[in-house]
Amino acid sequence: MMLSVPAAAVTLLVAWIHPSYALYFHIGETEKKCFIEEIPDETMVIGKYRTQLWDKQTGSFLPSTPGLGMHVEIKDPDTKMILSRQYGSEGRFTFTSHTPGEHQICLHSNSTKMALFAGGKLRVHLDIQVGEHTNNYPEIAAKDKLTELQLRVRQLLDQVEQIQKEQNYQRYREERFRMTSESTNQRVLWWSIAQTFILIVTGIWQMRHLKSFFEAKKLV
Repeated sequence: MMLSVPAAAVTLLVAWIHPSYALYFHIGETEKKCFIEEIPDETMVIGKYRTQLWDKQTGSFLPSTPGLGMHVEIKDPDTKMILSRQYGSEGRFTFTSHTPGEHQICLHSNSTKMALFAGGKLRVHLDIQVGEHTNNYPEIAAKDKLTELQLRVRQLLDQVEQIQKEQNYQRYREERFRMTSESTNQRVLWWSIAQTFILIVTGIWQMRHLKSFFEAKKLV
């Protein structure tokens, strides 16, 4: 279920497709922050976060209380809700993209229920991993009893697969851009034809009007 945040200030941060990146940001008690991540289809994404609460007495950010949570919402390029879930002060969310394009990842706190957070601000540390970087290779090696060489081959195969997905996504973007360009050019062409037709009709009407005027005045 999607939670609505009245008067929420939504900040959109565009992030190009990166295998992994970490950042932190500040939010207020009624503020929502969203990130736009361009992701190929059939790609796993793992997000990890932890929160720190501003302490007025010490003048610094301290670890948040367990009761303070974050709500995570994820939408695909068609604005279809993929994930909507409440987490704690620290959490980990995972999803797999099924449609290539811009996915929107939004986070906001349940601060309206926390008197401790009222009027304060929260620092959120966010780490997002995409594609083969979501794999825990030491765990895979231990589970499948892989040698170092076999593990390296496995990593290379995963990297090649991710590169192929990104190439397919770039071709998808190029095709959409080409279709948009062709549609725009066609509209410009028809608009130019319409303008020319209007000018011709206007000129003919003016000539006939002037002719009628001169005939009425017996000038011709």
